[in-house]
Amino acid sequence: MAYNEFANIYDELIYEDINYDKVAEKILEICKDNNIKFEDYLDLACGTGNVAVKVCKEFKNTFAVDLSDDMLNVAFEKFKANKVKAKVICQNMCELSLNHKFDLISCVLDSTNYITEDEDLYDYFSSVYDHLKEDGLFIFDINSYYKLSEVLGNNIYTYSSEDIFYTWENAFENDVLNMFLTFFVKNNEGLYERFEEEHIERAYADEYIEQVLNKCKFKLIGKFDGYSNDKVHENSERILYILKK
Repeated sequence: MAYNEFANIYDELIYEDINYDKVAEKILEICKDNNIKFEDYLDLACGTGNVAVKVCKEFKNTFAVDLSDDMLNVAFEKFKANKVKAKVICQNMCELSLNHKFDLISCVLDSTNYITEDEDLYDYFSSVYDHLKEDGLFIFDINSYYKLSEVLGNNIYTYSSEDIFYTWENAFENDVLNMFLTFFVKNNEGLYERFEEEHIERAYADEYIEQVLNKCKFKLIGKFDGYSNDKVHENSERILYILKK
C-alpha cells in the first residue's frame, strides 16, 4: 500500500526507533562475507530511501522501488542531497519488471509483512529470484509472529513531539494486524491538521516463510535475530533472512 500523507513525516517518526546505520552496516557486512560483486543493487519498498542511500554508496548501480510516489519523491531528493545516483521506480514488488539483474536485492523493515495473500507472497519471492544474478543475495526481514500477535497485538500507543501527535490502535485477528493511526500535525500557520492512516501486516510463521522460499528455489544461508549476530529465538521481534540464488 502507499503511505500517502504519511510520507511527509515518515523520517521524523521512524528515526525514533530505527538505527539505519546499523541496518546498512549489517547488509554490507553480509555482502562482503559472501563475496558478492558490488555492481547492481535493488532496494524494494525503499520508502524515503534511508537504507538505500547508505548501502548504494558501495555499488555502481542502484535501483530503488516503492509503491508510493510520495515516498519516492522524498527518496529522490535524499539521493540528490547525498550526491549518489539511483533510479527510483514506482512498481508493485509482487509484479516486478525491471529488465535488469542484481547482485543484491534488499527489502527491509517489515515491508514483506504488508503482503497479506499467499499467492502474492509466492509471486514476490519468485520475482525477486528472477531478478537476481547467479549467486546473488536477497536480504529481507519480517516482523515476527510473536511481535505482531503479542507485542503489538491489540495494544494502543501514543506519540508526541513539538509538531506531531498521534495515536496508534492495533487489532490482531486471524494472523492479520490492522493498525489505525490518527495524526495531528502542526502546519506553517501553527494549526494542527488531522489525518488518518490504516496499515495492515500479516503475521507469518517462520516455517511458512521458509517453505515458500524453498518453492522459489532460494538457498537459505543465514537467519538472525534482527540486525544482530544472534540466533533467532522464540521472542525475536524481527527476523532477518539471507538467501542466495
